[in-house]
Amino acid sequence: MKRLAILGSTGSIGRQTLDVVRSLPNEFRVVALAAGANLDLFREQVAEFRPSLVSCGEAGVREKEAFPGAAFLSLEEMASCDEVDVVVVAVPGKAGLGPVLAAARAGKDIALANKESLVAAGEIITREVKKSGARLLPVDSEHSAIWQCLRGERGRVSRIILTASGGAFRGCPRAQLEKVTVEQALQHPSWNMGRKVTIDAATLMNKGLEVIEAHWLFGVPVSRVTVLLHPQSIVHSMVEFADGSVKAQLGYPDMRLPIQYALTYPRRLANATLPRLDWDRVGSLEFGQPDYEAFPCLRLAMEAGAKGGTYPAVLCAADEAAVELFLARRIRFTRIAALVEQVLSRHRAVSHPSLEAILEADGWARGLVRKLAEVDGW
Repeated sequence: MKRLAILGSTGSIGRQTLDVVRSLPNEFRVVALAAGANLDLFREQVAEFRPSLVSCGEAGVREKEAFPGAAFLSLEEMASCDEVDVVVVAVPGKAGLGPVLAAARAGKDIALANKESLVAAGEIITREVKKSGARLLPVDSEHSAIWQCLRGERGRVSRIILTASGGAFRGCPRAQLEKVTVEQALQHPSWNMGRKVTIDAATLMNKGLEVIEAHWLFGVPVSRVTVLLHPQSIVHSMVEFADGSVKAQLGYPDMRLPIQYALTYPRRLANATLPRLDWDRVGSLEFGQPDYEAFPCLRLAMEAGAKGGTYPAVLCAADEAAVELFLARRIRFTRIAALVEQVLSRHRAVSHPSLEAILEADGWARGLVRKLAEVDGW
């Protein structure tokens, strides 16, 4: 049985990972669970799966008596623990960087659902993975699709084609985007995701981050990664090879599918709880080009990825800070992209940055976002 550490167990990906574990009880044993502030759900998960290792943020320091017999560890300690075979990194944003690096240095299998860590520190993480023999197992549906398309292939990849549903506001004119509410932005048409990722999907920043992530996961330059709108979310991504052939991976839009593939790799296991495509109801599959003017976050991310250095780290940090302000109703939806662009324009990049340089750039970007938001207001 594979021994799992699930970091971010009370979030969307964490809960769906535990659904996969429940449906395949003879395949996995949950030995470590980590959560943030949702202690009520976390207690239920610990009672059900009885992990020997737990972590539940700063609030958890006062809650140790609620988990008798379990050892409290930091996320980094949990990710590198000898008792763990596979680390599912589903904590959002910057919080994922430390445990991803710890797991990489410890030679673990890393089921990666935290794209920001690889975007911000891809050069460092991939170097550590190669040194230790760790494996990055992508959980994002798009990168899982590419991974599956590349399996068994030896030919040159001409380009990677990432598909995007378009988020909650596909086709909306910019004037209408100025009036978007938090509630509207959180209504994703296809996927059940966490709040931050859902907002990033609405701005198309999520797709831009995935372009950079694909570069590090599959060794393809950012210039050879393209994005297509695909509102049905049935084709999860495609790979075009040197001879012009294109392979695509299709499936129902359900995150449990790529989660299971990452956890059971290299096997494919039957799971009666997972949905199957009903081809009588699929109908037509549509594709189109994204609107880079209405959704500038996608352009900004692709430009930052092409420049490299500390630009992607600044992109991630500025976006995370701006999304927090939007969710707190302190800025308009369209100000997310505007703030990110302002911060990137003021950044003096460091090439081949150390972890210290990345963290310094991260802190600088977050501080500048807050300062600019205070100056400019709503």
